[in-house]
Amino acid sequence: MSAVDRAFHGLRHMIATGRLGPGERIPPEAELGEELGVSRGPLREAVRMLSALGVVEPRHGSGTYVSQLRPEDIIGSLSLTLELLPLTGLLEVYEIRRVLEAHVAAKAAARRTPETVASLFSLIEAMEATEDPSEASDLDHRFHAEIARAAENPTLASLLAVFRARSRKYQIFTLPEGPELRRKSDADHRVLATAISDRDPGAAAGAAEAHVAQTERWLRAFMPPVEEVDGGGVRD
Repeated sequence: MSAVDRAFHGLRHMIATGRLGPGERIPPEAELGEELGVSRGPLREAVRMLSALGVVEPRHGSGTYVSQLRPEDIIGSLSLTLELLPLTGLLEVYEIRRVLEAHVAAKAAARRTPETVASLFSLIEAMEATEDPSEASDLDHRFHAEIARAAENPTLASLLAVFRARSRKYQIFTLPEGPELRRKSDADHRVLATAISDRDPGAAAGAAEAHVAQTERWLRAFMPPVEEVDGGGVRD
């Protein structure tokens, strides 16, 4: 095991066992390095790695602290690795997405407010009206984020946001078949929003699962190349 690995796993163990709790300052470098048997260089690299994962927070002039370790923040750091997946790997993730999106939609239907319903239909109307692929992609993201917010589980919302961020990199609606695919996607959104508006968890779950499954089929059929920009990406 390298010195960096030893420092990384040593710090991780301190946090996992509760020796260092949320919001606590980690020991000074000299003290920590002596305990873990590493020099300052590997220790600082380990801290940078944990910081990228949202586990610790370096504060200028104050030291390094354990983050609040909120589940949604830790889950959000998955984007660092999930966004590296090729399309074949992303398609495997869609099996998980189908289950989670259905669950979130059902919860949103049970807990929805008039404000949520108004927001969903407003976003749908904006999606149907725009001709700008980039704007449509952004509106689609906001639509699904609103459903996740209404489900009142920030951790699930964060995980689904990571999944959606990766799929948005793939361009489908800019293909020759794009206009027809987009009309189908817009229709799916209306079915889903209507089920949520009707407070019908079963119908909402079915609509969400069918919508994600349709997106998966499109990705498998067209296998578009990943783009550097989000404009016109998969709307799911």
